[in-house]
Amino acid sequence: MAGRVEGKVALITGAARGQGRAHAVRLAQEGADIIALDIAGQLPGVDYDSPTPEDLAETVALVEKLDRRIVSAKVDVRDRAAVHAAVEEGVAELGRLDVIVANAGICIPRAWDQVTQEIYQDTIDTNVTGVWNTVISGAPHLVTAGGGSVIIISSAAGLKVQPFMIPYTTSKWAVRGMAKAFAAELGQHNIRVNSVHPTGVNTPMGSGDMQAAIGAAIAGYPRLGGMFTNMLPVDGTEPEDVADTVLFLASDESKYITAHELAPDAGNTEF
Repeated sequence: MAGRVEGKVALITGAARGQGRAHAVRLAQEGADIIALDIAGQLPGVDYDSPTPEDLAETVALVEKLDRRIVSAKVDVRDRAAVHAAVEEGVAELGRLDVIVANAGICIPRAWDQVTQEIYQDTIDTNVTGVWNTVISGAPHLVTAGGGSVIIISSAAGLKVQPFMIPYTTSKWAVRGMAKAFAAELGQHNIRVNSVHPTGVNTPMGSGDMQAAIGAAIAGYPRLGGMFTNMLPVDGTEPEDVADTVLFLASDESKYITAHELAPDAGNTEF
């Protein structure tokens, strides 16, 4: 029995670990070949551990173990030329491109008056401009392929407010709008564009001093702490839970879904 994305090639950013790795593995399990991009190095200004070249190599190994092809590159999504070059190289090797998963992003929680210009700029450059660089580099290949699916990973913070994260919330609302705008113009090429809005996900983004940073912000205004609560009785979800939604959007099962938000958010955005 053929996989749900058999014969497709998927570009994934932030693929070294966490959600990006889960997307790569899940799509490979269902027959896709992968172009995996990641900074695999120091992220700007974050409180958690940065990804490493070893993390990216592990993603490559996991995909190859599934007998799928994978091309990886160490790329900062803020660098338009580098993203473009990596996409061109990946498509040249794998032959085509059908799916784009713009997943790379950072989160630096701070109370509003603790947000520096650097935090704001690094977040917007990575989470918004990085998504633009990814889609604009990959979309021409989807046009050539006769159609495809673009999946932009936003957040529950792109559907409602998540407190103590003004730059992050701003960025995740921005890419939600970007998805709709791309969907309008790319629809003529049979390309669908949607955004995905998870609740908290158990990834390395929660490592290091991240929980302490969130806790410090909540301590300054505890009333807003409840806004992180999920409607379902879970504190968070796993990367594989989000990857199931990404797989659905990458597959032909969602062939008439475009310009929409899908929220594997445990009810967070309605609670």
